Amino acid sequence: MKEMKNKVKIIGGEWRSRNITFIDSPGLRPTPSRVRETLFNWLQYDIQGRRCLDLYAGSGALSFEAASRGAKAVVQVEENPLVCRQLHENAQILKATQLKIVQSEVFRFLAGNSEPFDLVFIDPPFGKNLAVQTCQWLEDKGWLSANAKIYVEVEQQLVLAGIPENWQLLKHKTAGEVGYHLFVRMSVS
Repeated sequence: MKEMKNKVKIIGGEWRSRNITFIDSPGLRPTPSRVRETLFNWLQYDIQGRRCLDLYAGSGALSFEAASRGAKAVVQVEENPLVCRQLHENAQILKATQLKIVQSEVFRFLAGNSEPFDLVFIDPPFGKNLAVQTCQWLEDKGWLSANAKIYVEVEQQLVLAGIPENWQLLKHKTAGEVGYHLFVRMSVS
């Protein structure tokens, strides 16, 4: 079997410095390590014991990082069956029992029975304009806990018009081609 060159190093927590591998797949681009480091500094008090949802999971870099740092339950949603198989292999290698991998198109998953999550990662393939609609579905279909944090990673120049009104932007940065945003959901009265 050919050795895979596609590796991402987990930055912190239980699996710090362990590698996860990923396959080449159209649109799959793991969140760069410096972006993940910034994000998890922002989230340092918001992961332990929380429920996380990783939509468009891809390499799983964000959700493996959250699990490594003490997330209680992590659901990875990925449409591509080969990418899902790699997520399963990484979860087995790490003995990540808190991870659940769901092979599904994201909107089909979000149309199902909702359960509230405390932290959601949204990192859709670039150029498909999926982020805002994904955010709206999360809000409208009951997928978020009262003060959930939502991370959105998109093309740097993309304007996130149409984000739910009760979401407040906490942090925002750019790195190269990437614009990344952290929102908090404010309770609706």
